[in-house]
Amino acid sequence: MQSRARGDEAPPRVGYTVSKKVGNAVVRNRVRRRLREVVRLSGAARMQTGRDYVLVGRRAALDLAFDRLIDDMSGALTRVNRADRR
Repeated sequence: MQSRARGDEAPPRVGYTVSKKVGNAVVRNRVRRRLREVVRLSGAARMQTGRDYVLVGRRAALDLAFDRLIDDMSGALTRVNRADRR
């Protein structure tokens, strides 16, 4: 996950990127759908206003248990938000 301040107070925006190395279009879309659901369930409330977030999808997102993905998302948000305060 990466994050960048936009310089406004608009709601956070989230982007997803999954390269062709992950697999064909069906596999990439499945990874993207899983990431969107993780953000919807756990991450959206913790995202800061005025920021853009980009989630980079990896092949491992297909094999990990959904609970583990949610935990990883929480950890990534904590790290990104902490780094942005510096």
